[in-house]
Amino acid sequence: MAHCHGGDLKISLPEHGRKIVLTGNPNVGKSVFFNYLTGIYVDVSNYPGTTLDITYGSLDEDIVIDTPGVYGISSFNDEERIARDIILSADIVLNIVDAVHLERDLFLTQQIIDTGVPVIVALNMVDEAQKQGIKVDSHLLGQLLGVPVVETIAVSGEGLAEVKSKIKQAKTGNVCHPELRKLLTEMQAKVPSQGESLLILEGDPIIAEKHGLEPAGYREKIYTLRREKVNDIIEQVVTIVNYGTDFKTKLGRWMITPATGIPILMVALYIMYKVIGVFVAQTVVGFTEETIMVGIYEPFIRDLVSRFTDLNSWLGTILAGEFGVLTMTVTYVLGLLMPLVVSFYFFLSTFEDSGYLPRLAALTDRMLANIGLNGRAIIPFILGFGCVTLATVVTRLLGTEREKRIAIFLLALAIPCSAQLGVIAGMLAGIGGVYIALYVVVIFSVMAIVGTLLNRLLPGKSSDLLIDLPPLRIPRIGNVLKKTITKSYAFLKEATPLFALGAFLISIMELTGFLEAIQNLLAPLTVGWLNLPKEASTAFVMGIIRRDFGAAGLTELQLDPLATIVALITITLFVPCIAAILVLFKERSKKEAALIWLGSLSIAFLVGGIVNKLTGLFTNDVLACLFTILVFLGLLGLTSFLFRIRNKTKVKVATQEG
Repeated sequence: MAHCHGGDLKISLPEHGRKIVLTGNPNVGKSVFFNYLTGIYVDVSNYPGTTLDITYGSLDEDIVIDTPGVYGISSFNDEERIARDIILSADIVLNIVDAVHLERDLFLTQQIIDTGVPVIVALNMVDEAQKQGIKVDSHLLGQLLGVPVVETIAVSGEGLAEVKSKIKQAKTGNVCHPELRKLLTEMQAKVPSQGESLLILEGDPIIAEKHGLEPAGYREKIYTLRREKVNDIIEQVVTIVNYGTDFKTKLGRWMITPATGIPILMVALYIMYKVIGVFVAQTVVGFTEETIMVGIYEPFIRDLVSRFTDLNSWLGTILAGEFGVLTMTVTYVLGLLMPLVVSFYFFLSTFEDSGYLPRLAALTDRMLANIGLNGRAIIPFILGFGCVTLATVVTRLLGTEREKRIAIFLLALAIPCSAQLGVIAGMLAGIGGVYIALYVVVIFSVMAIVGTLLNRLLPGKSSDLLIDLPPLRIPRIGNVLKKTITKSYAFLKEATPLFALGAFLISIMELTGFLEAIQNLLAPLTVGWLNLPKEASTAFVMGIIRRDFGAAGLTELQLDPLATIVALITITLFVPCIAAILVLFKERSKKEAALIWLGSLSIAFLVGGIVNKLTGLFTNDVLACLFTILVFLGLLGLTSFLFRIRNKTKVKVATQEG
């Protein structure tokens, strides 16, 4: 018996035996193949330096090694590092791919082929693909990859015997691009192993250090070439058919196709708006906040506090005043936030359990990519229309710090919460369609322009959307309720202390006169630049306390339609409420949070003033609105055009340098 190893894993191997390594993305059925090939006699070893176990067993004189499910081989995490080390030491790689998610899985397949290791591919779940109207030409797939491809249905055992008989026919496949072949040839003059040469070119620091070299900077270029090769293969071997597919499959396909997916999204958002924005935010919150909390709870608390201290004293004001810790905090959390949070998480859990949420992310991915985000960011944006505070916390699901910065800035800047949105909608409804169009175009343009600039200016690169599309199904009410309760409780538990702190700070500002000083400080800006009454500054300050307070404050002013639009645009872009500000400082560093806060404040007054000046050029309101709409659409188009030109130039230069 000889000993060999996959990376640092010591495995006994017969003299003429070979290492057959099973690889694949997570949940592609590798365990079924492993059990079939090795039987019940298997061994498990802890991989050195990790807590991960590696399973291996015998197949005649050969050893079969199962690797963790990964999307690529690199040094990004323990799973990828282990898979990389074992694959580089393999004699044969059996790569299992999911026929339903072939576009995703073939990236790993092509990366393994690029290492120069002999490969055989098991095209698994072909029955599931057929049910979903996906036909894969496995013969052509084998020709394009340059390796044997066997169709299988692992759960029923179909094709497993053929895989076992053809394992020894594994071949070194076709490198993804001639340009990569050239780079590999040059690197192999320093590092004989093709696999290690590839990983050094892709910037793997561990492999580069092993050979005393600096990691090369070709990762993005090689990944792009590999993705282009995979996309080209998919176009040739995959055919989508409608016959033989059930309605759920067709509906799932419609949901990610822009022509049908966008109308479906509009219907879903309309239902959400009617339930959350109208029924919950107005009817339910009207009862919980006004009737229960303001009508019953707060008088009870004030009566209770008055037994111990004067309500007009500092302590009485802090505890039970207009912004009291025991009054406003509890009313805000239980009366306003709780119904909104529970209803939003109910919809989110329903979308998640039904399989619609990942399709929504896939549908919006390309659009959000223009502002440096991927489709996953649609979740906090949707939540933001209910509560920006909640949405800011949910940005944790985004893949990079860069994406979190962009999403949080845009949430703080341009997404009105449901409470504020209700007041804004009421004010817009009374002034006519052209004014509504002006408001919508300006807010959307500002959000898109700022997002585009952040995407351009912030260092780093946003993550790609890697997401599985599970089958559509009717949501299970038990799952939905459990997720709703768990997430709602977690949010309220985390947010309540922040609201209490916010109420305390506002009470102190009121008692010290600082609140009034801010109102006076803003007055010249609101009158001179925005052309609004001096009293509008009070509405803006109240918007810091609660966004709907600020919007509602504008309804008490005598404003003409254009002044109403200027005021609504400014207060929408204005800084979020105190609770959202506190969460912002909790989620980001103090410096970054302060920059976001000041940036939002500056943009709000800048844009409001620009709209005021542009509309002031005309005496006719309709012409003024149309001209301003054209100006903002022009600015959006110019920003988008310049951004695309810069991107194209960058890609071109990178290609030439390569």
